Amino acid sequence: MNISDRTKGYLWTLVSVLAVSNVYIFSKKVMNMTTFPQFGFWWFFTGALIILTYGLATRSFGIYKTFGKKEYALLLLNGILELSGTYFFFKAIHTVENPSIVSFLNNISPVFVVILGVLFLKEKINLQEFIGIVIALSGTVLLSYKGGTRLQDMFIPGTEYAVLSMFIFAFNTILLKKYVKRLSPVVLTINRVIFLTTFFFIFLLLSDDPFFIPREAYYYVLIGSFLGPFLTVIASLNALKYIEVSKKSILGTTKGLFVLLGSYFFFGNFPTSTQIIGGLLTITGAVLIITGRMTKRKKRKVSGENPGRTGEVTKAFRAD
Repeated sequence: MNISDRTKGYLWTLVSVLAVSNVYIFSKKVMNMTTFPQFGFWWFFTGALIILTYGLATRSFGIYKTFGKKEYALLLLNGILELSGTYFFFKAIHTVENPSIVSFLNNISPVFVVILGVLFLKEKINLQEFIGIVIALSGTVLLSYKGGTRLQDMFIPGTEYAVLSMFIFAFNTILLKKYVKRLSPVVLTINRVIFLTTFFFIFLLLSDDPFFIPREAYYYVLIGSFLGPFLTVIASLNALKYIEVSKKSILGTTKGLFVLLGSYFFFGNFPTSTQIIGGLLTITGAVLIITGRMTKRKKRKVSGENPGRTGEVTKAFRAD
C-alpha cells in the first residue's frame, strides 16, 4: 500500500505528539516515587545513554570536527538556556498536581516567540496574531487561577514555573534561530542531555537523597527517557521531511488533550471545567498565532519580500 508523503508526515507527527504527551505522564509517575534531584539525574542519564547510542549508530559526531569557537560558544549558550528551561519545565510538573495543566500552559510558547520577535527582530504583529495572543493569555489565566483576592493566593503553585520555562525556550529560539542549520537537532539534543545530566548529578550529590531509586521507578524512567529525548526528536525530524513545520506545530498544540486522558487514567486527576475551558483557549490561541504567521509569510512571498524571519521563528516552535 502506497502512503502519500503528507500522510507520512501526519503519522510521524502523531507519533511525536503521543511520545511527548507521555513524557508528562511518566515523569510525574517517577516524581511520585523519587525526589526531584533523583528524578532529574536518572531521567537524563538514561536519556543521554539512549541518544548517545543513536548518535554513534548514525555517526552524528563527525560534525564536531567542523566546529569552531563560534559553534562551541553557541552550544554553551544553548546548553545553559535548555538547562534552565527544562529545569523549570519539570519543576512545574513536580509541583502541579495535574500534569495536563502544565501541558496546556506550554501552548503559550508561541506568544513569547511572537513578542520576542517583535522586540528583537522588529517583526510586526497582524490582527490574527494579536487575537491569538489575547486568547492564549486568557486561557493561561483560567488554567492557573484558583481563587482568592491576594496575588500570592490567586494562582496554582507551580504554574509560574511552566510560564517561565516557556519564556526561556522562546528566548532560546530567538537567539539560536539563525544557527539551527549549523547545529543539527541531534547535536542540540545531545548537548541538552549532557548539560542536564551533569547538573542533576551535582544536584543529587549535594542533596541528602539516596543515589539509587526504587526498582519500579527505573521502568518508568526507561520508558519516559526513550519517549522524551529520543523518540520525540526522531519522530519530529521525520515529520518535517513530509509536511510543513507550521502544520506540525498546529497538531502539536493538541498534546494537552492526550495528557488530560493519561492523567485521568494514571492518577485519577481531572481538571475543573474552568481549567478545561482555559486549556481549549490556549490551543485556540496558539493555532491562531501559527496560522497568522503562515498567512503573513504567504503574503510576503506574493509581494516578493523575504519571508525568512517569519518562517524561521515559526519553525522554532517547540514540540515538547
